[in-house]
Amino acid sequence: MPLSRVFGILVLLSVGLISFPPPSHGGNILVFPLHGSHWINMKLLLEELHARGHSLTVIRGSNSWCIPEESPLYTSITFQTDESMSNVFYEYLQEQMKVLREGASILTSIKITKDFLSMMTQVHSNWYGAISQLLDDKNMVKRLRDAQYDLVLTDPGIAPGVLLAKYLKLPLVLSVRTITSGDGHFAIAPSPLSYIPVLGSGLTDKMNFMQRIKNLLFYGIILFQHKFFIGPIYNDACSKYIEGECDIMSMLQDADIWLFSSDFVFEFPRPTMPNVIYIGGFQCKPAQPLPADLEQFVQSAGEHGVIIMSLGTMVNALPKEAEDEIASVFAKMPQKVIWRHKGERPSTLGNNTLIVDWMPQRDLLGHPQTKVFVAHGGLHGVQEAIYHGVPVVGIPLVLDEFDNLVRLKERGAAKIIQLGELNGQSFEQGLQEVLLQDSYRQNMQRLSSLHRDQAIAPMDHAIFWVEYVIRHKGAAHLRTEAYKMPWYSYYSLDVLLVLLAAATALLFITVAVFWFLCCRSRRKTKAKAE
Repeated sequence: MPLSRVFGILVLLSVGLISFPPPSHGGNILVFPLHGSHWINMKLLLEELHARGHSLTVIRGSNSWCIPEESPLYTSITFQTDESMSNVFYEYLQEQMKVLREGASILTSIKITKDFLSMMTQVHSNWYGAISQLLDDKNMVKRLRDAQYDLVLTDPGIAPGVLLAKYLKLPLVLSVRTITSGDGHFAIAPSPLSYIPVLGSGLTDKMNFMQRIKNLLFYGIILFQHKFFIGPIYNDACSKYIEGECDIMSMLQDADIWLFSSDFVFEFPRPTMPNVIYIGGFQCKPAQPLPADLEQFVQSAGEHGVIIMSLGTMVNALPKEAEDEIASVFAKMPQKVIWRHKGERPSTLGNNTLIVDWMPQRDLLGHPQTKVFVAHGGLHGVQEAIYHGVPVVGIPLVLDEFDNLVRLKERGAAKIIQLGELNGQSFEQGLQEVLLQDSYRQNMQRLSSLHRDQAIAPMDHAIFWVEYVIRHKGAAHLRTEAYKMPWYSYYSLDVLLVLLAAATALLFITVAVFWFLCCRSRRKTKAKAE
C-alpha cells in the first residue's frame, strides 16, 4: 500500500477519534431548584447534564407552576406545599412597584427595607415548613438514602437543598449568585467594603467617603437580616435534623463547588476562592431563526430597526399610568417595537408596537435588526444582552436588578430610569440617548467580545466541575478552612493582642531596668557626696 494512502487513513482515523466525545460516568444527581428565572437557568444546566448521561431527580413543591412534574430530563419528587407560597413574592412585587412609583425618599427606603425583610422571612419560613415535612417522612428519607446520590445540586437563594445535602451527607454543588442573605461572595471570600459594593446599595467599586458609609450600612442590614430573621429559621432546622452544631452559613461555606452565574466582564474585580467557578452567560447561545410572522414584522422595520421590551417572568405589567407613558413614547418612534406584556393593553398603544405574551428573547437579541433592549435588569436578560451586544434601557424593580444595571451603566452600556422617575419625557430621552449615541452599542459590543473570548465555554466549565465532584466524591481540597476559625482568629486579633502584650511587657521591663539603674546610680552618687 502506498505510504501516502496509509498516511491518509491514519489522518481519517485520528479525526474520527477526535470527533467522538470522551466517555463520562453517568452520575446520580439530586436537584433542589428555585422557581422563576432561577429555574430557567437550572433547567439549561439539567438539559446538558442529561445529554451527558447523568440521572437527575428534581425535588419540587406541589405548587411549582414552572417546574413540571413529568419531564424527559428527570424524575421528580413532589411534596405538598402551601398554595400561598407561590403568591408571597408576587404580592410583594406588586406592592413594591406602587411604593417605587411614589419616588425616592427616606420613608420609602425604610418601607422597602421593612417589606423586604418581612417577605424574605415569610418565604424562608414557608420553605422550612416544606423541608421539615419532607424530612419527617421516614419513607421519603429512606427513598432518598437508598437512591445513593452522588451529589446535591441546588440554588442557595433558599436553603432546603443545602440542609438536605447536609442531612444526607452528600457533596454539595451550588448554582448561585445570591444566597439566603445577600451576595454569595461575602460568605466565602475576603470582601473589603471599601471597594466591593454590597448588593442592594447600587454602588460601584469606586466609592467616595459617603458612599463607603452607605455601603457599610447596607452590609449591616444584610447582617441584621441574617442574624435576626433568616438565621434563626434554619438554626431550628439544624438543631432538629443535623447531628452536631451547625448553622446555615457554615453549611453554605461547606459546599464543594460554587457555580457562580457571573463573570468579571460583568462583575467588579474582587478576591475569590478556588472552589468558585464563574459561569456567567452559560445559558447564552447563538440566535436561531425567528418564526416567519415575527421575522416579517422585524424586517418591516427597515433601517430603523427594532426595540424589544420584557420585564421578566414575574412581572406581567407595570402600573397602568407608567405603561400608558411607555406606549405613547413607543408610538412616536420610527422603530418597530416588540413588547412582552400581559394584562390590559395600554390605551396609547401605537400601530408600530406588537404585544406578545411570550417572545424568543435570545433570538430577538441576536437579530441584527434589534437596536435596544428595554429590560428590568434581571441577571438572565442582562447576560443575554451582553452576549449579543445589545445596549439596555433599564427599569429596575426589585432585588439585584438595580445593581445589575449599575454594572452595565458603569461600563457605558446601559441607561437606568427609576420607576419613580419614569414618565413620557424621561423614557423618551433615555431611549433616544441609547439609540442615537453610538457609544452605548460600541461599549456593549466590546463587553460581548470580552465575554465570548474564553478558553472554555461557560456551560462546559459548569459540567466539568459537576462531574469533577462526582469523580472525586467532593472537592474538600478546594475549600478554605477559614470559616471554622473564630472571628478574632480570622482577623489575627488574638495574635495582635499577644504581640501587643509582649511588646508592652518588654517596654515595661526595659523602663523598669532603666529606672532601677538610674535610682541605683543616684544612690551611689549621693553616698560618695556624703
